[in-house]
Amino acid sequence: MELYVVLKVIWAVLLGVLFCGLAVMVGMDMGVGTLLNFVGKNDKERRVALNIIGPHWDGNQVWFILGGGAIFAAFPTLYATSFSVFYVVMILLLFSMIMRPVAFEYRSKAAGSWRGIWDIGFLISGAVPMIVYGAAFGNVMEGVGYHYSWTGQYFQDESFLSYLLNPFAVMCGVLALSMSIAQGGTMLMLRGEEPIYGRARKAALGGSIVAIILFAVGGLWVSHLNGFAFTAPVDPNMPATPLTGQTVAVQAGAWMNNYHTYPLLWALPILGFVGMLGNLLMNAAGKPVVAWWSGALAWIGVIFTTGASMFPFLMPSSTNPNQSLTVWNATGSAYNLGWMLFFALVFTPAIIAYTSWCYYVMRGKVKLSSITDDSHSY
Repeated sequence: MELYVVLKVIWAVLLGVLFCGLAVMVGMDMGVGTLLNFVGKNDKERRVALNIIGPHWDGNQVWFILGGGAIFAAFPTLYATSFSVFYVVMILLLFSMIMRPVAFEYRSKAAGSWRGIWDIGFLISGAVPMIVYGAAFGNVMEGVGYHYSWTGQYFQDESFLSYLLNPFAVMCGVLALSMSIAQGGTMLMLRGEEPIYGRARKAALGGSIVAIILFAVGGLWVSHLNGFAFTAPVDPNMPATPLTGQTVAVQAGAWMNNYHTYPLLWALPILGFVGMLGNLLMNAAGKPVVAWWSGALAWIGVIFTTGASMFPFLMPSSTNPNQSLTVWNATGSAYNLGWMLFFALVFTPAIIAYTSWCYYVMRGKVKLSSITDDSHSY
């Protein structure tokens, strides 16, 4: 196998790792924002909930930058096409997330009814991004309406409403939201006290139950869903262009082909179910530390289950399947991927180590007394 092909596969895996980091860390913060008005019945309780993630939420946004940067540099054709196809959805995501830092900074500065308005902002900026995140995976699995002209110019063939109002995509969005709620609730249990602890526990248990059900339903749905498959041999070392070099067909149940060919891949959905069940049982047993790590495993299982089903497809085209973007035809050059791999091996562990150190230093329960006496608290 040539080095270029190896680099393509490595970056496909690393992209999955970045998606997992984004889902676990950012999804946890989004879950807390979604639950804010549920776990906090008054201003003081909501301040405690916000200060549980207050020292970390902005640092966790690094995973957004890493994910977007990786797609931009390692898969430039995918970046250009996907950000164009989902432009309106991206704007919706952007505006919902803009509300988040503003709400953090201004809520503690404004008293009275304004705080209630900012609390609604936390709900929107917590729920909407996770729904969009999950729905994007569902959209991609169903195929996206786009094609290229002979000049390489991109054309969009579906409206954004078909993405937003797609039943399978909506289900995937609710799945992501429920997993986010489970992870956010677990974090509130980990660092919160009663009554926040008890309310967060109920929310986390509910989120885990919904996630288990939807993941099972999604698996059955995908087994009958129209997927994409090569109908002729393809060269993994092909040029980085979607215009030529592959023959693709739409087939019912095609997303299960990799699992039939490589039965070991079934370990990935099993990992997803084990993580969700572990999160449920450990939260029920009052062990949020183990539950948090179980929730992280659930995200890893779900995202890599999707990736394993689709590999090597990245964003199939429902309009012209032969022009689907894959790991083989949408990557940057070997020179580019090689240098990126070097920097990823240096900086990704550094980010993980620094994030872990921050959580270690700022561990422990967040108490109301420590917030009221701290001018820097939210």
